[in-house]
Amino acid sequence: MIVAAPTRNLAALLEGFFTDRLIRQRQASSHTVAAYRDTFRLLLHHAHVRLKKAPSALALADVDVRFISEFLDHLEKHRGNGSRTRNARLAAIHSFFRYVAFEEPASAAMTQRILAIPSKRWDRLAISFLSRPEIDALLAAPDQETWIGRRDHALLLVAVQTGLRVSELLAVRHQDVVLSAGPHVRCLGKGRKERCTPLTRQTLGVLRRWIKEQRTPDPATVLFPSVRGGSLSRDGFEYLLAKHMTTARENCSSLKDKTVSAHSLRHTTAMQLLQAGVDRSVIALWLGHESMETTQVYLHADLAMKERTLTKTAPFRTRAQRFKPDDELLAFLAAL
Repeated sequence: MIVAAPTRNLAALLEGFFTDRLIRQRQASSHTVAAYRDTFRLLLHHAHVRLKKAPSALALADVDVRFISEFLDHLEKHRGNGSRTRNARLAAIHSFFRYVAFEEPASAAMTQRILAIPSKRWDRLAISFLSRPEIDALLAAPDQETWIGRRDHALLLVAVQTGLRVSELLAVRHQDVVLSAGPHVRCLGKGRKERCTPLTRQTLGVLRRWIKEQRTPDPATVLFPSVRGGSLSRDGFEYLLAKHMTTARENCSSLKDKTVSAHSLRHTTAMQLLQAGVDRSVIALWLGHESMETTQVYLHADLAMKERTLTKTAPFRTRAQRFKPDDELLAFLAAL
């Protein structure tokens, strides 16, 4: 008689997933590890509240397909996450259970049901970006009489000019900035691909003054530190952006009804390049896109380009007709 091996608890499987699969085998980036970590912190907290069990006491069977579905609903209904965030969390869960499928074949039936949970479709809204007057209003918002104001001004200028992702921008260190001939900033983007983005003369001048003010001997320190000297968090960046957007709205009326996020600054860079006549393939390389098709969305967002195209088309041979009301009897019958 063959006795099945005892199933490991969830804690052991999660530890093996992060240390063995993600870090050792796949050599996942720190951003990927952090994103997966946050997903399972949320899941374990939900399990603690829902199942009344400590995370270390959870069994694999506790997180079955019904629990995972409830967790995904919880993200949308109670945490206010959109479909894209929900799908990103689900991708992390799917990755874990593909690992479980090899480690615990006795749980194959449950694993397959979880892997079969589909991603949700979402409405692709028009992207949000800033026009040139709106960019000027945002860059003028920080009070440059203060250290924080000078940091925020330099940070926002680099964000708008380079189009770096927030994670890339906040990870830039002094050693990643070249101010001599061919000034540029280096970053490690998605897919562990390093890319270099050139700097304009204006950005170069601002960065030179900012770096001179830092007087830091360690080139490995972050370029835009927090007040305590550490790295700024994404939440910290969103906070300072929202603060300066409030000031900018007072001087730019078009910003009053516009929602601007950190990613909007990246879209702004792309739209500035597109409107300057830069080819889509170059914009894709500039932003570090995996495929040039990703850049296609900016063509749909550029209303000015569409209006210029419209002026080149021939008008239709038609004219408006005068309105004639229906006969009273026919109008009565149509209203029945």
